Amino acid sequence: MSIACALAPRLRLVTALAEREALKRPAALGPEPGAAQLVGEVSAAAEEMGIRPGMRLGEALSRCPELTLVPPDPERAERSWERALRGLEGIGAEVESERAGEAFFELDGLRGLWAGAEGVLAKARDAVGMPVRLAAAPGRFCAYAAARRERRRPAAIIEGDARAFLAPLPVALLHGRLGSGSGRAPADDAEDDLPNELERLGIETLGRLAGLPRKAVADRFGEPGLRALSLASGSDEPLRPRRAHREIAVELELPEASSGQQLERALELLVARLLAHSQRRGRSLRALRLSARLAAGGGWRRRVALRSTSSERERLLAALSPLLALLPGPASVLRLEAVALGPATGEQLSLAGPDERRRARISEAVRQTRAAAGSEAVLRVLEVDPDSRVPERRAVLMPWSEGAPQMRGRSDQKRPVWGRRSNPSLGSPER
Repeated sequence: MSIACALAPRLRLVTALAEREALKRPAALGPEPGAAQLVGEVSAAAEEMGIRPGMRLGEALSRCPELTLVPPDPERAERSWERALRGLEGIGAEVESERAGEAFFELDGLRGLWAGAEGVLAKARDAVGMPVRLAAAPGRFCAYAAARRERRRPAAIIEGDARAFLAPLPVALLHGRLGSGSGRAPADDAEDDLPNELERLGIETLGRLAGLPRKAVADRFGEPGLRALSLASGSDEPLRPRRAHREIAVELELPEASSGQQLERALELLVARLLAHSQRRGRSLRALRLSARLAAGGGWRRRVALRSTSSERERLLAALSPLLALLPGPASVLRLEAVALGPATGEQLSLAGPDERRRARISEAVRQTRAAAGSEAVLRVLEVDPDSRVPERRAVLMPWSEGAPQMRGRSDQKRPVWGRRSNPSLGSPER
């Protein structure tokens, strides 16, 4: 079995930079908030000074005091890479991609379609739509290592013993490869820092690592060490291609210095818009991703997996609200995306009272109105910052939830508004 790797060099660094001219100077991606203090992708000028991805931040700054640390923006990089992944899927490839700038797919099923391995790689280069390095090898990690080394030839095809090819390569290639699950991001700081620990002990090549006794590696480094030993020996796990999916995401621009109640109201608005998204088609949600673009530069993201699929607004808010406290700074844009969907929600028969039956009739009226006039035909007034001196920031229109509690007729309750459209920003409703 042959695995192909499509690698876009420095994609995450380029997308995080405000200007391309910074690539001519020593620059590197800084660590994400709460992650290990290791640098990410580095520019060519930084590589010439001995800095590599995964190096400890203190060591990188000691080698190059003028090194520019760029705040990472993983959300923007993933959105840019998504177009490349859809191009690969368009030629029939089943793609695995756990980080922006890297994609893996099997060659065997595509050889007959595109005239052999070289034809598949040439077709993949055209489908990606951006400069990439392509390589094929017996395993995922071997293909990644070949793509990292290949700079001149159009594509590299490694055949034969993967262990012999990997033996002279540095252990620094293991950075970011030791997470739980093949090709996934590391789960903790110890896994991310393992290549640095191996170099400190004098184990500088994958060949020296592969020659160590398995029991000694397990005793010293535990499970991450065993995964590193397996990769250095040429062994790898099967690919886990992603399922083709439609993007279901909503985002909201925030006013300056949004915090506290404003962020909570913004999240409530995003959840309502996501539930009213036309691409959801009544299906429940299984996993969500909340991301933000920070006002000071860079990005932030967190993923939430629900214990059971749900489309209840209150339950989604209960799962997402604690993440707002993890924001490392003020955000300018807040984005919510449905990562995985569940089955369509159905109506459960029960001994409902008059209030529940009335709520069900209101929900059905909302669904029928949306079907006839669009997803923004029924809106509700949401208080954002009632104490603000700016009237436009006190309230905003948001989609009416189909399962919202019935109104009691009090003036302080949120009432439905029929046939009006909402302002896309946290401002006053359109008149």
